[in-house]
Amino acid sequence: MSDVRLWSEEFGAATDAPILLIMGSMSQGVLWPDAFVGRLVAGGRRVIRYDHRDTGKSETVDFAAHPYTWEDIKNDVHRVLDAHGLGSAHLVCHSAGGLLGQLIAVERPDRVRSLTVIGSSPLGGGEGQVILRALTGEPQEEGSLPAPTAAFTAFYRALLTAPPPQGRRALIDGMVAEQRVLHGTGLPFDEDAARRLQERIHDRANDLSAAANHRLAAAADPGFEPVGVLHRVTAPTLVVEGSHEPVKPGHGALIAQRIPGARLMTVPGMGHTLPPETHEQLATVVLTHTAE
Repeated sequence: MSDVRLWSEEFGAATDAPILLIMGSMSQGVLWPDAFVGRLVAGGRRVIRYDHRDTGKSETVDFAAHPYTWEDIKNDVHRVLDAHGLGSAHLVCHSAGGLLGQLIAVERPDRVRSLTVIGSSPLGGGEGQVILRALTGEPQEEGSLPAPTAAFTAFYRALLTAPPPQGRRALIDGMVAEQRVLHGTGLPFDEDAARRLQERIHDRANDLSAAANHRLAAAADPGFEPVGVLHRVTAPTLVVEGSHEPVKPGHGALIAQRIPGARLMTVPGMGHTLPPETHEQLATVVLTHTAE
């Protein structure tokens, strides 16, 4: 479906260099922290963030009646740019959003002023299969991407077999527990702040369960990611990975190796989330990378 209504918001002056923030799979745009966004705006950027289809305030669909693939989710990026009157922008992407950014940089270099990928995997690297094998206990294939940490694997194995939580409090408790695992072990975990964030995520969602449609979209087109194309990326590329990344450890270095001229930065203590301790460093490097 190409007519799904998407929620977005923008900050800063319309004359400033535009940054489009692309969050990961099943994730709302407000997971880009307000404080981080504010630092970018204060640095002279026009910043746009949005909710993927089937997340947050964007429209949810009946997947059985109106199936879609990650090709559609990728094309939503173009729709957001068009809706904000932008022919191109600096793309700053997190997790699976980084796969979208990489593919757009390959297919439509005219739309990408620069590319920043945070906590992501290399396009065409088979990240989904690596995580699936870790969760099912199957041995990883030779030459595959590094697997998630044992703590990540144990948490999601237990989650897959546990009964679904019932009620707002139980749902949010589970969301906080998940954020703790994704946060990693390198920095203190602020449970009160995590709860406030997950309450916001819960309460602004049209249908919290609809985000699972992203998994169905991936299964509907397992060949979505082309292999061996990252050498075609011409946009200036910054790759960021946390030193305590629990989901995709070491994947950032592989992206940087495959994109000509890409620069790799490791953020001490950071896992797979964007905690306050990282905002200043991340904003500073993004502002430098997006300077025009």
